Amino acid sequence: MHEKLVQEIDDLLPQTQCTQCGFEGCLPYAKAMARQEANINRCPPGGTATINALARLLEKPVVELDSTCGSTIERHIARIDPQHCIGCTLCIKACPVDAIVGSSKRRHAVIAELCTGCELCIPPCPVDCIEMLFMPEFSHWDQNLAHAARNRMNTREIRLKRQKEEQAERLEAKAIHKLDELDDSPSPDAAAKKAVVQAALARARARRQAQTP
Repeated sequence: MHEKLVQEIDDLLPQTQCTQCGFEGCLPYAKAMARQEANINRCPPGGTATINALARLLEKPVVELDSTCGSTIERHIARIDPQHCIGCTLCIKACPVDAIVGSSKRRHAVIAELCTGCELCIPPCPVDCIEMLFMPEFSHWDQNLAHAARNRMNTREIRLKRQKEEQAERLEAKAIHKLDELDDSPSPDAAAKKAVVQAALARARARRQAQTP
């Protein structure tokens, strides 16, 4: 696959990461188009403008938006009802562009100018306190905003990966400390416990190694 072509395609997508196209985000959709495994008309947020741009780039005929993916509407912004929010953080975890702020057991809020309108925060909310609102002052969405949203998504993914690695390192250090304690333990079942910890440590290290590019 030509990486330059993937980048050119991705640059034309709205970067809402809404998954309406049937892929996990804009970049996976771009890769599928570059492999000629997906049509150019599967992006409702981008609508006709994106279809026309993709048609020019890929030298394909302009086609109607695939209605099975949804319909094109003006940008809507997620709003969290503060009276019903329970601070579960599930919406924060679901937001691909870090547009929701809050902490555990605290009310959350959406930063309107950062929200892409992807609606991914709605399904995981256990109290159904999120709605999509049309706000004229935030209805505009252009390539600059799209690329800024993509940068936030990439930054978020890097942060989450780092946090996962740091957590794995903490757990590994804790396991090693436990092994040291078992080495000094006079308990008759210390050897059995040590074997269990060693096996768990080996599995964790194997997973980390498998995930390393």
